[in-house]
Amino acid sequence: MALPLSLPAAAVALAALAVLLLILICVIAHVTARKMPTLHRHEEEKFFVNTEGRKEPVPSIHDPPTKELSVVVPSYNEEDRLPLMMDEALDYLEKRQKRDPSFTYEVIVVDDGSKDQTTKVALKYRKKYGSDKVRVLSLVKNRGKGGAVRMGVFSSRGKKILMADADGATKFADIEKVEEGLKNLQPWPNQMAISCGSRAHLEKDSIAKRSYFRTLLMYGFHFLVWFLCVKEIRDTQCGFKLLTREAALLTFSTLHIERWAFDVELLYIAQCLKIPIAEVAVNWTEIEGSKLVPFWSWLQMGRDLLFIRLRYMTGAWQLETRKC
Repeated sequence: MALPLSLPAAAVALAALAVLLLILICVIAHVTARKMPTLHRHEEEKFFVNTEGRKEPVPSIHDPPTKELSVVVPSYNEEDRLPLMMDEALDYLEKRQKRDPSFTYEVIVVDDGSKDQTTKVALKYRKKYGSDKVRVLSLVKNRGKGGAVRMGVFSSRGKKILMADADGATKFADIEKVEEGLKNLQPWPNQMAISCGSRAHLEKDSIAKRSYFRTLLMYGFHFLVWFLCVKEIRDTQCGFKLLTREAALLTFSTLHIERWAFDVELLYIAQCLKIPIAEVAVNWTEIEGSKLVPFWSWLQMGRDLLFIRLRYMTGAWQLETRKC
């Protein structure tokens, strides 16, 4: 009859098992990693349709900028929430342009394969404001939020590029706060800098309104972000980020994650490449209709965070200019 393991022997066995499990996870992360993603566009995604109904080739981020600001709005089944955001954003942008005629902008609504009338709603704004100011890019298939933002960024004409969620949860006028955060980072190395809107200052209030389960998930996610990827930014997930054109080109060219955790990889890349990052408090209101499914989405994000770290660590994913 086998004798039970002593306590030290059991500890050694558990440690060995943990090491083997970690090695197995590293191997799986490395073997299943996709190499540098290419920006594939379907034929229908190579054009914008202007106000007259004619097709115009989609611009490229590799071209010189012709606008001061590009606003990229990823949208998936947002026919109900998009109008509020667009009304607020365009009202602000138009008033700013009247105050300062040298300020030019474009809003790019990226319909991420919606099954509702998101594109139809967005096209009403193109008709009202003109296709030079409002452009609608309809993706043939759903790519995920990160993939939609990436398509919009690579189709932009702005010197600075703002990511803004379609739900309008962040007050659009707070762009001035993130612009100030970007300005305070100067001088920008190689014209690269990022300014992130943040809801970290609202955390205590949000906890009071959440269930214990969602609060536990939130703290678990924040810990994994800090432990595995990004240590200097408290709120990586706020969808209100301003990038210089050069920073957007370099980070989105390297980006692999196309779903919820793409923000974390984006900031991880920026951190590794020594791109300066500011975190700026913004006003934020929770809007009903979130596409985030609490348990499964957080589980997917947790897996993605682990794989981000392991894949860069093992060399399955690499940064082109500098290694982490």
